[in-house]
Amino acid sequence: MRTLYFDCFSGASGDMVVGALIDAGAPFDAIRNGLKSLGVSGYEVSADKIQKSGIAATQFKVAVSDSEKHPHRHLADIERIIAEGRLPDSVKEASVLTFRRIGKCEAEIHGTTIDKIHFHEVGAVDSIVDVVGAHLALDLLKIERVQSSALHVGAGMVKCAHGYMPVPAPATAMLLEGVPCYGGEVQGELVTPTGAALISQLATEYGPIPPMTIRAVGYGSGTKDIFDRPNVLRVLIGETSDVPMRTESITVLEANVDDMNPELLPPLLADLLARGARDAFITPILGKKGRPAQLITVLCEASQLSAVLSAVFRGSSTLGVRMREERRVCLDRDWKSVSTPWGTVRIKIGIFEGRVTVASPEFEECRARAEAAGVPVFAVYQAAQAAAVKGEFEHA
Repeated sequence: MRTLYFDCFSGASGDMVVGALIDAGAPFDAIRNGLKSLGVSGYEVSADKIQKSGIAATQFKVAVSDSEKHPHRHLADIERIIAEGRLPDSVKEASVLTFRRIGKCEAEIHGTTIDKIHFHEVGAVDSIVDVVGAHLALDLLKIERVQSSALHVGAGMVKCAHGYMPVPAPATAMLLEGVPCYGGEVQGELVTPTGAALISQLATEYGPIPPMTIRAVGYGSGTKDIFDRPNVLRVLIGETSDVPMRTESITVLEANVDDMNPELLPPLLADLLARGARDAFITPILGKKGRPAQLITVLCEASQLSAVLSAVFRGSSTLGVRMREERRVCLDRDWKSVSTPWGTVRIKIGIFEGRVTVASPEFEECRARAEAAGVPVFAVYQAAQAAAVKGEFEHA
């Protein structure tokens, strides 16, 4: 599957998206001709190679004529402009959706309805050009799947039409709901509403660069310079597996202990799991000064972090906990039941490419059946697994 990956270490804006796509091979002349068909006058577009911190990048610019009158536009005006353009239907639909999403956010922020919103910023000519140009470039590149890194949003305050706003600006923050993002020491707005709208609409997964065979790389330049990094948006285009994978973020906590009674470790694991940890385990290690020690590792969702941290500090002798966010690929999962001579046992199913690849009997149910019947747990477990391998699942 032809996949595009947005690497947003310096944020993203509409012009950076278009510039990066052109840099990666989208034909500028075709994009310019498509934009001309919109019937909007008073502007010129350019795509020039410039240097950003030693990286050659494409800067996509929209030069709007000062003598041309550009009125505030409502959503209906923008939809009409896009509908009348000579563009693929998929590009029109995607572009209209982008503006509807931005308009919905603006309406909620200002306490009004979407039809009353004046697109004094996002409805300006350069924003129409950026949104339509981005969707047209993706169509020309024949992209089938889009993935992205977490978005670096910047920090501090930004000046908008309504005055100074915190970074990310209110509309940007709303558009990034459900999208991994982070701030940092860079002062200023690194993700604009248009950039947030495009990437949050296009990307179906977020995380590190996926396993892919890279065929093209593009850099789209921002306008300002950043002191500690190139102000560019990087895109990678290549082939990835066409098998959809379920990915998720997981928080990993680790702590080393070398002065704890080993008898207290099993209750600690039980408490961690009871407080919502997805998994918890202990690994023997050799600590400082050659002391035998234990590495406590816990996996949890961000929503359970506070409870899990409390359990670690209250139930162990550690003075500190290391934390990091990781991405993991998971099989699709399901639960089914099988019959055994000693009763029904649930089976945890793992599914890959539409086929069952993992079938694990629920151990506690096997133990309960075994204790009730006075037989070895191994016998119940083996019978349940054999039934699962044969596909002898009970119907719900």
